[in-house]
Amino acid sequence: MRLNPDEYPEIKTWVDSYTGALDSVDFLNQHCTVGMWLAFAHLMNPEFVEVRGCVLRKRSYRSGNFDDWYRRLGRDVRSVEAVLNRFVVGYAVDCGDSAEEEEALGYIARAVAQSWEAALGRTFPEKRFDVRVLDTDDGPTVVFGQASP
Repeated sequence: MRLNPDEYPEIKTWVDSYTGALDSVDFLNQHCTVGMWLAFAHLMNPEFVEVRGCVLRKRSYRSGNFDDWYRRLGRDVRSVEAVLNRFVVGYAVDCGDSAEEEEALGYIARAVAQSWEAALGRTFPEKRFDVRVLDTDDGPTVVFGQASP
């Protein structure tokens, strides 16, 4: 299902308070600073690192933490990637538990997953990746790892 951001209550209320043909992009233009736009762009197009055959979001890589998981998971690249390449949307987006907010989190998660899949393809054109959104107890969670050959 495709969510229309212009129908989300926060955006709709703002748009309806003006005359003219405003939409969700105008909402962003009015509320976001250059720093917010830059941070958003970096979230959607992250940097990646490759360590011992594992492809990770650079933000998720910490040497000691990686070494611990690598050892604990028996040097299994796919298992390490599954643990370290997780983005729980609800942890990053402050919201409640309404149906509209849950739908918005799912939409955001799918957009992040699609963007990461494209970014991984550009960064590692010789590799294949499995990027997906999981429905977890913590809400929609974006995960990725290298696809099995």
